[in-house]
Amino acid sequence: MLKKVLLVLLLQLSLSALNITLTGTVVSYNQKMIGPRYMGYVKRIYYDIGDKVKREDTLFEIESAEFDILKEQANLFLEQAEVMVNAYRTRLDSIKRQKRILKKKGFTANSDFEDLDEAAKNVEASIDSAQVLVKNASKKVKQISTITGYLKVKAPNDGIIVEKRIRVGDMVSPGMLGMIIVDLDHLQIEAEIGESDIKYLQKYQDVAISIPSINYKTNGYIKAIVPSANPMTHTFKIVINFKKDNDKIFPGMYAKLNFNVNTDRDR
Repeated sequence: MLKKVLLVLLLQLSLSALNITLTGTVVSYNQKMIGPRYMGYVKRIYYDIGDKVKREDTLFEIESAEFDILKEQANLFLEQAEVMVNAYRTRLDSIKRQKRILKKKGFTANSDFEDLDEAAKNVEASIDSAQVLVKNASKKVKQISTITGYLKVKAPNDGIIVEKRIRVGDMVSPGMLGMIIVDLDHLQIEAEIGESDIKYLQKYQDVAISIPSINYKTNGYIKAIVPSANPMTHTFKIVINFKKDNDKIFPGMYAKLNFNVNTDRDR
C-alpha cells in the first residue's frame, strides 16, 4: 500500500513539472548597417572585415566633385562679401578724415559738412548690407562644411566589421549598404517555441543556457516573447538576455535553452 502511495506521489510530481528544451542562436542586438548619405566615389577605406572599430572612427571616405565646387563657391562668396565690408569701412574712414581736415582748416559752411554726412550715411547703409551678405555667406560655408563632413562615414558605435560591400573607386549612393558592424558586447539568444508550449513561458522567466561548441554554461532570462506566430510552423520567437563573460561567444553560435516549468497552474 505504501509503495502505491509513493508511486502516485511521484507520478503527480512528474506531471506538475515540465522540462522544455529549445535550440537557439546567439545574435547581436546592436547591429548597424552602414551606408553613405551622399552620392560619390569611394576614395579611401580604412577598415576591413574582422577589424575592430571604435565609435567615431572613420570607416571610409567619399569624394564628390559636386561638393568640392559648392565649397569653393561658398568660400569665394564669403571672401567677396568680406572684401566689400572692408572697402566700405575704408571709404567711411576717408569721409571722417575729410571732415576732420575741413574743421582744422576752419571751414564752417553747413553745405560742405552736409554732403559728407550724407555720404557717410550711404556708406554705413552699404556696410550693413555687406555685413548681411557676410553673415549669409558664413552660414552657407558652415552648411557645406557639415555636408562635406558626411563624406567621411564614421562608426556609430564600437564593434567589429562583419561585412564589407565596397571597394575603392566604387560609385555609391544613399541607401546602399557599405559595411555591417556588430557589437560583440551586447548579445542575446533567439529561439522558436511551439504554439502548444508557449503557455508555459512568461517574460523574465529564468533559463539555463549552454553553448556546446565552447563548453559554456550560464543562466539568463526571457527578455521578450514576440507576439507574432510563424504561420508556416506555428512557432513564436523568444528573446533571451544573458551576461556575456566569455570572449569566445560570437553571433551565429548554436545554443541550448532549458526551462523548468510548473504545469499546476495550467490545469
